Amino acid sequence: MNAYKIILSGGGTGGHIYPAIAIANELKTRFPESEFLFVGAKDKMEMQKVPQAGYPIIGLWISGIQRRLTFKNLLFPVKLLVSLFRSMTILNSFKPDVVVGTGGFASGPLLQVAALKGVPTLIQEQNSFPGITNKLLSKKVTKVCVAYDGLERFFPKDKLILTGNPVRQDLLDLENKSAEANTFFNLDSHKKTLLVLGGSLGARRINQLVEFELEYFKNLDIQLIWQCGKLYEHDYSCYNSNDTVQVHTFLNRMDLAYAAADVIISRAGASSVSELCVVGKPVVFIPSPNVSEDHQTKNASAVSEQQAALLIREQDLGSNFETQFSALITSDSKQLELSTNIKKLALKKATQSIVDEIEKLLHI
Repeated sequence: MNAYKIILSGGGTGGHIYPAIAIANELKTRFPESEFLFVGAKDKMEMQKVPQAGYPIIGLWISGIQRRLTFKNLLFPVKLLVSLFRSMTILNSFKPDVVVGTGGFASGPLLQVAALKGVPTLIQEQNSFPGITNKLLSKKVTKVCVAYDGLERFFPKDKLILTGNPVRQDLLDLENKSAEANTFFNLDSHKKTLLVLGGSLGARRINQLVEFELEYFKNLDIQLIWQCGKLYEHDYSCYNSNDTVQVHTFLNRMDLAYAAADVIISRAGASSVSELCVVGKPVVFIPSPNVSEDHQTKNASAVSEQQAALLIREQDLGSNFETQFSALITSDSKQLELSTNIKKLALKKATQSIVDEIEKLLHI
């Protein structure tokens, strides 16, 4: 049985961490005797999430460049040099057969040094508009796995492989979970269910919208599963007493939440978009305008341009939300159109496809 040494690096947000963990899990299934090491950024969430998933991790002293002039920006060159040296030390000590990056601060110096040392390298880009780290790394690494068509604008065409983004496996068979979902959330099966998602921390503008529109939703006879996020638990938990509104800080059974939903309101992070394509329910994307290079709007646009979802920008919510949402929730044909089209965009075997490419690198 083949035993390899594999380093994975990705972090800063769940959108970088969970794909890396999914890739590691698939590699571990194929090569159970292999040794794994994660490299992240100190003080970022990967330092907790990766050990919880059962993998060791080393943290680099690295962070991104702020959009405004700050003391942290002045420290960036020093942090980069320290992280490059630390990456060299890690690679010399661990001697990996392959290095995989899924984005985030730490993947930059680590993949740069690995490529310079001639170690086979692969990066996985989740977004339709890549960040600067992966754009720079793409010139050095062996392969680039992407989730969207058309990224030869940013990456060397000969290195590109369209794989999709890793998604959780329990989302692949939701049709048989509807009854369980209705029981789990104690829902009225005769009413439409709206699922509102703002990420684990929550989305302030989406929460404000839902609070403002509660009477409107009530008049439409809709029941809500509202994930408000950890940061907003105390602001919105008071609405939990309403018979048709459930407020959750966090949803532990996302498969059942998706199964229960007739329509979904969501941010448009890359992992969320990939999940929602697999889920195949009508979606209203409200992308965050506060992420680097406006990734979320570009992700949502890539789907909405295929008539596979609705896209409403934050600045248009006051004028457009009720009109667009009413047109969707009252039209079975529109819901069917969005559902049918978004399913066509799903790449359900993304994790396996990415690991297939990593396996090829292991056999070089």
